[in-house]
Amino acid sequence: MNKLENKVAVVTGASKGIGAAIAKHFAAAGAKVVVNYSSSKEGADKVVKAITDNGGKAIAVQADVSNENDVSRLFEETQKAFGGLDILVNNAVAQGYAPIEQISVNDFHQSFNVNVLGPVMTIQAALKLFGNRGGNIINISSGASKYPLPSASLYSATKAALDAFTIALSKELGVKNVRINSILPGATETEGATNAGVTKGSDYEKMFIANTPLGRRGQPEDIAKAAVFIASDDAAWITGEQISVSGGMYGF
Repeated sequence: MNKLENKVAVVTGASKGIGAAIAKHFAAAGAKVVVNYSSSKEGADKVVKAITDNGGKAIAVQADVSNENDVSRLFEETQKAFGGLDILVNNAVAQGYAPIEQISVNDFHQSFNVNVLGPVMTIQAALKLFGNRGGNIINISSGASKYPLPSASLYSATKAALDAFTIALSKELGVKNVRINSILPGATETEGATNAGVTKGSDYEKMFIANTPLGRRGQPEDIAKAAVFIASDDAAWITGEQISVSGGMYGF
């Protein structure tokens, strides 16, 4: 039997990058997947098509995770399509690098609204659908939560906050049979990283590779495979953990 057979999963920010890879790998493992996106309908539809073409089940649902009404609608659509929820992956992210002098009030609120408030609201909504049988929450954090990066103070701070929620909620939700863990990717090659300035051959990429014992940047599939394990019953005794999937990356 597939590891996630008959499970229902919501993956936020799943139109590209790590989220798209997680959605596809979950579906391949037997899950019915809600592919959430904020703005890229085309990307989300491509992910859904890739899943359904391989015999899986998936729908795309637009929702901005920093908007309370959108979050409510996302989980209403999940309930309507699949009748419940077993797994929530908080992957949607506001990512950008800037020195402290250039961070605006709007930048601060956008980052914390998407990266921290968004998961708070999606977790609240997910708990209602989990019901008495419990469920599984995976927060996609970052190695930057442990090793904050220069010119990424704001991004690093949001991920550190997300990890704190993971630890606290593991103690709060265990009695409800809800497991919650963080995955901390290392330097992973995604559209978001490229848009943030980590391009091939850049000084940032060279720094990341130099500090990664396995000698390369990660691929979204590297993170997705770990997510399947954490979401499955193989990880039934794992909660409250911050699991690094980073090629061995350490500090800078």
